[in-house]
Amino acid sequence: MPEVRSEGDFSVYQNVQAAPLADQAPVPGSDRAEAHVVFEAIRKVYPGAGGGVHALHEVSFSVRRGQIFGIIGRSGAGKSTLLRSINMLERPSGGRVLVDGIDVGALDEKGLVALRRKIGMIFQHFNLLSAKTVRENVGLPLKVAGVPAAEIRRRVDFLLDMVGLADKADVYPAKLSGGQKQRVGIARALVHDPEILLCDEATSALDPESTHAILDLLRDINDRFGLTVVLITHDMSVIRAICDEVLVLDQGRIVEQGEVWRVFGDSKGEATRALLQPLRRGLPGDLAGRLRPEPPAHGGLAILSLRFTGESHPDGVSLESLLALAPGATLLHGGIDRIQGHAQGDLLLAVPAGALRSAAGARFSPDSLKVLGYVDDNA
Repeated sequence: MPEVRSEGDFSVYQNVQAAPLADQAPVPGSDRAEAHVVFEAIRKVYPGAGGGVHALHEVSFSVRRGQIFGIIGRSGAGKSTLLRSINMLERPSGGRVLVDGIDVGALDEKGLVALRRKIGMIFQHFNLLSAKTVRENVGLPLKVAGVPAAEIRRRVDFLLDMVGLADKADVYPAKLSGGQKQRVGIARALVHDPEILLCDEATSALDPESTHAILDLLRDINDRFGLTVVLITHDMSVIRAICDEVLVLDQGRIVEQGEVWRVFGDSKGEATRALLQPLRRGLPGDLAGRLRPEPPAHGGLAILSLRFTGESHPDGVSLESLLALAPGATLLHGGIDRIQGHAQGDLLLAVPAGALRSAAGARFSPDSLKVLGYVDDNA
């Protein structure tokens, strides 16, 4: 009998009929106690003219056990290549990927089979078999592994209930919405009771409502089962909604990495700022058309931009501090979000130019307060 463990009233097989990982001792490391996946100087070169195409350049970082780790970048940044190196669907040209301290690139075929049963994968375009029902799609990996039919049924029914598709078990994929198809993909990815879940642009083919629901489901799965989740995306709103930590790739190189609130609040790289731009609250067009570099002769209004990174005002921004900028300060535009318990965002204010105090920035860091220009308040 294979070893089982209980998850509520659901018995979960652990590496069903799969050979153990190759006999390797974990690679020693000074601070990898919590590291689940480690990338060491990963390079990838695809064959081509002029020395080939360099997809990844000496990429090194680690993913802690149980966290949701996001990798973001524009098209061609190397995200998919990096993600697929975890289960060796893409073999690096150099460097190592370690899972639980084991060099997965050194595994033989039997070892890779065992590894891949510990790693579930969710795809952008679902990859469901149209001629099989929802239940059959989810249970197929277990059938291939030789699991008894009764156990397949029990496990599949549990997973379909968990993802909210218990009533769709005998439906074919053509009758499902995009969000429902992705729920089937998630159930299938969990069927071998993995320790790691890889998400390859899992929401990019979905509408906003379905995207929100799928991200909530992934967070719930992470909370309930303690899976390590590694996802790639080109959408910063996905990172903001679900990730604990984010890595930004640009042309195969790491340009930024850190807790999500820090990267969102005080991004360092040009590529990161470009990815964040759709979420920023910029200067409205009606104001931009009226803005001038010098105040009107009668004074007019100074337009101020306030950027809160979450560092200096983590609990929010008091109205009292805004009014301290100048008598008659008016909030024009913007908003404050909370990311990982840190308040951050952009506010646009108008204050009488003649009343703008020289010490206006006393309660704000120099980088967060800027005078964008002036408008005629009679216009």
